Order: sequence, then C-alpha cells, then structure tokens
Amino acid sequence: MNILVGDKLKMKKKHPCGSEVFIVLRAGMDFKIRCEKCGHEIMLPRVKLEKNIKQIVKES
Repeated sequence: MNILVGDKLKMKKKHPCGSEVFIVLRAGMDFKIRCEKCGHEIMLPRVKLEKNIKQIVKES
C-alpha cells in the first residue's frame, strides 16, 4: 500500500471521540497518525495500520 505523509485515512473503527478520519504525520515501518477531530496522535506498526484502513484520501 502506498501511504504518504499528509494523506487522510478513513479507518474501519472510530476513535473514541467519534471521528474515523486520521492524518498521516510519519510513514515508514511505524506510522504516526493524528485524529482529525481531537488532535490525538497515535503510533502504529505498518501491518496493524494497513489492516484497519477503509479508504485513503490522497493529498496533493
């Protein structure tokens, strides 16, 4: 999967705040993503992140 910094990810599960859209801050073996609604930042391994993605919205 080609995920780049700045992409918005729509996830299968919602964040506790109710949002399901996250912004990619760092890409590599581990990803750092930020909740679009509350701003909470999460570090996830690539395998776990790719499993939970519903849709990728590319940013230019």
